[in-house]
Amino acid sequence: MRQSQLFSKTIKEAPTDEKSINAQFLIRGGFVDKLFAGVYSFLPLGRRVIKKIENIIREEINAIGGQEIYMPALHPIENYKKTGREKIDILFYTDLRTGVKLVLGQSHEEVVVPLMQKFILSYKDLPKAVYQFQTKFRNELRAKSGILRGREFLMKDLYSFHASEEDLNEYYEKAKKAYNNIFARCGLGDKTYLTFASGGTFSKYSHEFQTLTGAGEDIIYICDKCRVAVNKEIIEEAKHQCLGCGNKNLKEKKAIEVGNIFKLKTKFSEAFDLSVLDKEGNKKTVIMGCYGIGLSRLMGTIVEVYNDEKGIIWPEEVAPFKAHLILLIGKDKKGQSKIAKAADSLYDELAEKGIEVLYDDREEKSAGEKFADADLIGIPYRVVISEKTIEKGSAEIKKRNEEKVELIKLKKVLEYF
Repeated sequence: MRQSQLFSKTIKEAPTDEKSINAQFLIRGGFVDKLFAGVYSFLPLGRRVIKKIENIIREEINAIGGQEIYMPALHPIENYKKTGREKIDILFYTDLRTGVKLVLGQSHEEVVVPLMQKFILSYKDLPKAVYQFQTKFRNELRAKSGILRGREFLMKDLYSFHASEEDLNEYYEKAKKAYNNIFARCGLGDKTYLTFASGGTFSKYSHEFQTLTGAGEDIIYICDKCRVAVNKEIIEEAKHQCLGCGNKNLKEKKAIEVGNIFKLKTKFSEAFDLSVLDKEGNKKTVIMGCYGIGLSRLMGTIVEVYNDEKGIIWPEEVAPFKAHLILLIGKDKKGQSKIAKAADSLYDELAEKGIEVLYDDREEKSAGEKFADADLIGIPYRVVISEKTIEKGSAEIKKRNEEKVELIKLKKVLEYF
């Protein structure tokens, strides 16, 4: 993509009403735009990052047997009455002109269970796992921390259906591994801990995936022995020890929850009488699990973890582009066309070979402005074509997270990547 054609622009100053690092850098870098508190537009650069995250999640969930679907955001309130959740405080309410009462989906248990009830007719139809990427709506009293806590956000929710608790437990362990893979591929693997948390009305404990950062909203206690943590909300119940290995030498840290998994058991299947006949002909209620990841929350967490005073430092697999090609045509008019031609040629060559490139071909921007924008946007590799580099038949390449600059022959740049 040519940066001269990108409609979104960078801005020098952070919005005065945004305190979080993720909101400041994402707005300044032209990734998102704030409509009002907790509601953001995702601009071309931000959309590319979200799609990278989405594809990572899709690949890992498909690998454990998830089948992708897409469910409505408008839900009949009658379904919530069946589960006793029609008055939870984060619901947005609306209605049809006919008077039928609806809510905007804050989660999809009340939709997925009656959906799967049409297809799960026998124990032979189990197990099954379905997931989606869907917009969720939550009437948060205080939307804060940029895109970490939104009133409208994109979420991956996976639901699994089982004939027995043993089968649920087996799938639950597969989901844990898939989540570890997802966060590792997003660059957060060494900073993210499987964390014991309250199971609410579903079970004794649930599990969160918490990423260490000073911007965290949660307090967790981590165990260096087994890399498992305990949320502060249950630390007393856990008798101040790791529930993974019993270690009592835990460290208190701030963290952001980037995912959670629950054993729902029969709470929602009982409400809709989702049951099957087993091999002996006995009626058995289907057992469920659910597994969530907020994509925008994950994106915001990555920014909170990977940044410096200049801007974002994207991990390679989720970066909007792999390389940021910068054209500096210089003041010598005789050589300007030669420099521009070399940059255009390199851009075409990289794009042709599938290397994702943002090409800063803007004529009105100075070298300093282009470098500042490159640091703010945070693409992993900066590639500079200038009068000085062309004299040596080379391009100047620098990694965003390093100070070292390399001169690579133009003929070798493709090989470098």
